[in-house]
Amino acid sequence: MTDDIQARLDSLAPLIVQGSPHAAALGFELISITPGAASMRAPYREDLIGDPETRVLHGGVVTALLDHACGMAAFAGMGGEEPTATLDLRLDYMRPAQPGQDVIAEATAIKTSRVFAFVSAIAHDGDPDDPVATAHAAFMVTKTGQEAAERARKSMKDGVTPISRTPS
Repeated sequence: MTDDIQARLDSLAPLIVQGSPHAAALGFELISITPGAASMRAPYREDLIGDPETRVLHGGVVTALLDHACGMAAFAGMGGEEPTATLDLRLDYMRPAQPGQDVIAEATAIKTSRVFAFVSAIAHDGDPDDPVATAHAAFMVTKTGQEAAERARKSMKDGVTPISRTPS
């Protein structure tokens, strides 16, 4: 059973990340996904800097990264069949990310049911024991998410990439 879930996660998760225009625009990368856990990376890029003087990554990028990673952990913790929507996301910022460093989010589903998932996560720039931020989130399977999942499944079946980015 776990092997089936992992195979489903391995095939669907990259499609979900690439299929999110927001995640794609921010350059998010999926590092790993297993039942109940996910880790993602936000690259350090000039266009994502929040303060030109300190060259620190914008806090909104960290927020979006934690939301995406928590959502992936919720999805994975619920069996990888139904996309979820964020119901609640609470963040505590501990310190600014180090200029020049990518930020990693590591999320774990703490409790899941058929419809709900509760997740916690940290974001760090190299040392998980010195987090940039922590998050606690709640997710729910929604009808809209189910419709999106159906479109993604059809795209995969038809061999269509869900999003194509053209350079601007």
